[in-house]
Amino acid sequence: MTDGDTTSASGAAPSGNASGARRFAAPKGVLEYVPPDSAAFEHVSRTLVAAADRAGYGLVELPVFEDTQLFARGVGESTDVVTKEMYTFADRGDRSVTLRPEGTAGVVRAVIEHGLDKAGLPVKVRYAGPLFRYERPQAGRYRQFYTVGAEAIGVDDPALDAEVIAMADEGFRALGLRDYTLELTSLGDAECRPAYRELLQDYLGKLPLDDATKARVEINPLRVLDDKRPDVRALVADAPLLLDHLSAASQEHHVAVKQHLDDLGIAYKENPRLVRGLDYYTKTTFEFVHPGLGAQSAIGGGGHYDGLMSLLGGDDLAGIGYGIGVDRVLLACRAEGVAPWSTARVEVFGVPLGEAARRRLVLVAAELRRAGVRVDLAYGGRSMKAGMKSADRSGARFALVLGDRDLEGGTVGLKDLGSGAQDTVALDTVVAELVTRLS
Repeated sequence: MTDGDTTSASGAAPSGNASGARRFAAPKGVLEYVPPDSAAFEHVSRTLVAAADRAGYGLVELPVFEDTQLFARGVGESTDVVTKEMYTFADRGDRSVTLRPEGTAGVVRAVIEHGLDKAGLPVKVRYAGPLFRYERPQAGRYRQFYTVGAEAIGVDDPALDAEVIAMADEGFRALGLRDYTLELTSLGDAECRPAYRELLQDYLGKLPLDDATKARVEINPLRVLDDKRPDVRALVADAPLLLDHLSAASQEHHVAVKQHLDDLGIAYKENPRLVRGLDYYTKTTFEFVHPGLGAQSAIGGGGHYDGLMSLLGGDDLAGIGYGIGVDRVLLACRAEGVAPWSTARVEVFGVPLGEAARRRLVLVAAELRRAGVRVDLAYGGRSMKAGMKSADRSGARFALVLGDRDLEGGTVGLKDLGSGAQDTVALDTVVAELVTRLS
């Protein structure tokens, strides 16, 4: 491949070992998480999921690949996601399938397929996992990236829009983030969008735009306002804004959403030029941006969607949802110096000195694990020095050291790896003692 796709995200090419066997690297643009750094990724993901859990959003586990037409129809055939970024291929049955580039279309498909909307509204679901887009890799933009998302489908209520926004905000705050900004707008509804589209097309048609941008004007002129090129941004600086042409119903909805956010104490900045990269958004549209991420400043966002359910074969129900980039949120945490996670693999580390001691500590470790304590042991007959080094590397709070003499006396050495304090504890009571100290 000419794109350098034989290298990993870190730029390392496959190499050989001493025997000449080929060593492989992860695909380009895939950011991997391995211990101890994976603890940070896991904490961020779990914290964001927990915010949705507390609002009653149940898990939906989606396929990693779907029928290509689900995304072409649902996301929008004129979007960059569909035209440039999807991983699409024919399976062995010559069916066109695509690795999911976003989550909402799959959620809506699942709601329709399983009749979730027939069991009471709104349907509240959340998901987490990898998404895939073929893009030029850079900090904050990867070809495989991780998202926590939530969707509420079936009720058109400004309070529900505000709830979804508040869930994302709660997740960020639970991580300790403070420097982000919530940007908010309304993309109108079926009543006002057609007239605004004509108005915007008329304005853009008079500008000296390149051929590709002119083609986009014909397909979806609103997306031209989202163009990041400085020359295009300068040309459209005085373009009419949808926020100034909302229908009475859209305006009422937007005002109500802002009132709910005010009531909840959630600060926001109105951005009338906010146009996210997916075509299904209507009414409430939002994005959380962080100054510490450079060009890829969005850490999450989403919006309201009228018509997506019916477009994909279901009833005509409204929805509201978001997708939060776990990778970018982790970058934001590092930019702010926020690290509310522990890299400790375990809480207790056992160091046996001798075969008999090893057998006994295996039993102690099993009992501790049944009590909910994370435990590891020094395997392989290591020396006392090597075993204690492993204990330090594990991040454990306590080390258990057991030798033949201890075993004969029915005791075990208990060391606090933080303070260095050491005790001798009866083997029969060490599990209870550790549970108490760790509680």
